[in-house]
Amino acid sequence: MAQEDDLDLDIDDAEAEEAPKSKSKLLIIIIIGVLFLTVSATAALMFTGVLSGDDEVAAEEIEADDKPDAKKNKQKKAKAPLNYVPLDPPFVVNFSGDTDIRFLQVTLEVGTRDSSVVDLIKEHRPAIRNSLVFLFGSQDPAVLSTREGKETLRDQVLAEIQKVMKSETGSSGVDSVFFTSFVMQ
Repeated sequence: MAQEDDLDLDIDDAEAEEAPKSKSKLLIIIIIGVLFLTVSATAALMFTGVLSGDDEVAAEEIEADDKPDAKKNKQKKAKAPLNYVPLDPPFVVNFSGDTDIRFLQVTLEVGTRDSSVVDLIKEHRPAIRNSLVFLFGSQDPAVLSTREGKETLRDQVLAEIQKVMKSETGSSGVDSVFFTSFVMQ
């Protein structure tokens, strides 16, 4: 019987040796799993932009927001919504010369980001329309039939409106011009 006890003891010793080995293996697997989850979560947060790593840039932006300066005011002004002011009725001008195209009809709207300029545009509409009628009448129909010609005319219209507004009010205030209808016949 002593031999049986010895055998049992050997089995118990083997089980005792396997228990620390299995516990250490389990601990290693848990550590690897936690590391994998941590790396995966960090990568996912960086990929989605939650963790950007730009703490210095963010701190500089916060400092810049705390300081009032002209650049910040200009950026706020640029972010203001664009107000559209139609210059109704449509402009109609005749072309002179021996071309097949005899007249131009243009409907346009003026864009400004300064809401106080909207009323000034309406107030000085007759002066603006007068300048634009002369501008439209002096155009070459062959040039206006191309996209580049229309874009050049749009730039000239913007410059003309800004010139009238500057002479009448002291500031141009107009940011853009949009053709909403452009017909040549």
